[in-house]
Amino acid sequence: MWYNRRKSIIADYIMVLIIILLCSICLLPFIHLASKSISDNSFVLAKKVYFLPKGFNLEAYIAIFKDGQLTHSMLYSVLVTAVFTVLGSITTVMAAWPLSRRRLKGRIVFTFIIMFTMYFGAGLIPTYLLYNKLKMLNTMWVLILPLIFAPYNFLIMKTYFQSMIPDSLEESAYIDGASNTTILIRIVLPLSKPILATIALFLAVGRWNAYEDSKFFITKKSLHMIQYLLSMMVLSASEAEKISISEASLVTTTPEVIHAAAIMFVSIPVLCAYPFVQKYFVKGIMIGAIKG
Repeated sequence: MWYNRRKSIIADYIMVLIIILLCSICLLPFIHLASKSISDNSFVLAKKVYFLPKGFNLEAYIAIFKDGQLTHSMLYSVLVTAVFTVLGSITTVMAAWPLSRRRLKGRIVFTFIIMFTMYFGAGLIPTYLLYNKLKMLNTMWVLILPLIFAPYNFLIMKTYFQSMIPDSLEESAYIDGASNTTILIRIVLPLSKPILATIALFLAVGRWNAYEDSKFFITKKSLHMIQYLLSMMVLSASEAEKISISEASLVTTTPEVIHAAAIMFVSIPVLCAYPFVQKYFVKGIMIGAIKG
């Protein structure tokens, strides 16, 4: 008894140490960037900034807020992400709910067609030609409509509905005279807050971090996402003492400092939104991952 208890305590300590190590791997790079973004340029150039800031310099943040292109792109990215998340959640629910019901004829075929697109795609050139034919290039909708429905999100939500919404609940609602729309809005969705929060988080983070479609399908500067501008800053920076964010803004600082400040600036919306959906996230992803 004592020996088994001792083994259990040792195993607990080992798991705690592993969790601390994994959390540190995720957290320390973020702390390093935050410290670098507010440190003095001389310490950053000398590679003396690690996890605590040295000196104090907010010039990079001041330049970012003064720069019209970055602030406009930030607000535009928030708008695109919000619209994308709402439409993506709606389309995922509208596909997952009916295909999770056994009474729907042909649901296996429809599910196979949807999952087939998860493994095979047409490629970049046919996709570009299709968007051009649909008059979607250089519009906000080319960043929203093509990606609002993802087979992976559909699979998680469909599995959740099959596992957590029994057929008997739906049959009882039918006996009481409820329609399909009433059942979905007033019964299913209120019971599906965990999976809705999970899918919304997947959609929002995926859209916020993506930049390749902005690179390939957008040429207007006013329609560029903030992540694309950030990637361009990183790729085009040199080791000069001055880095220009845009033609109207010139900052006397190092590229490393302005990059760190820009990354922190871009990460703020996700950091602000995540705590509100965190309590639903783990429950939703665990239940949705169970095979129904």
